[in-house]
Amino acid sequence: MLLYIHDQTLYSNIIIYMFNFFSNNDIFDWDLMTDIKEGRQHLSSKVPVFVYRLLEYSLKAELSKQFGDEKTTEIFRNAGELAGKKFAEQLLDLSLPKSQFFEHLQTVLAKHDIGILRLEKFDHSSGNLTVTISEDLDCSGLPILGETVCNYDEGFLKGILDSYTNFKYAVEEVDCWATGSRVCRFEAKVLSRE
Repeated sequence: MLLYIHDQTLYSNIIIYMFNFFSNNDIFDWDLMTDIKEGRQHLSSKVPVFVYRLLEYSLKAELSKQFGDEKTTEIFRNAGELAGKKFAEQLLDLSLPKSQFFEHLQTVLAKHDIGILRLEKFDHSSGNLTVTISEDLDCSGLPILGETVCNYDEGFLKGILDSYTNFKYAVEEVDCWATGSRVCRFEAKVLSRE
């Protein structure tokens, strides 16, 4: 039986309900990342960047059409934060001192072809920092669009920093390949200390 919904508000409310249902029930689990070798016996676990971008930008376009740009940005940041927390829990040594942690993070991000991280500034008293990521998945090589586009990465970095420090961060991309820079630059500011 097919159900056609002509009322756009009702349709949007159903989508939001479903999104909240799955979000509140934590359907995203690290176990979804397992058995890639078993499932892809004849292909590798590596995926070309253009395939990642097909998913990212088609999803972003559809969400923007359904919910608007502001809500889409929020969804991408929130998804990135969730992924960053899971990534930190599963792949990073969160017990390292700060002097070693950022080098460790740099190594792990490069190992998984996510990007090349560089810690540009770190204020020991406030916890605020600036990092750059070059050759990132989201935007390296894009034409100049006049705006930053790495909202997922903002959330991803926030999730990692929150998990490592037990502080709450706000992360904002201030330079992007899509704005004419050759690196993505993110400013992370501590909002609260838990």
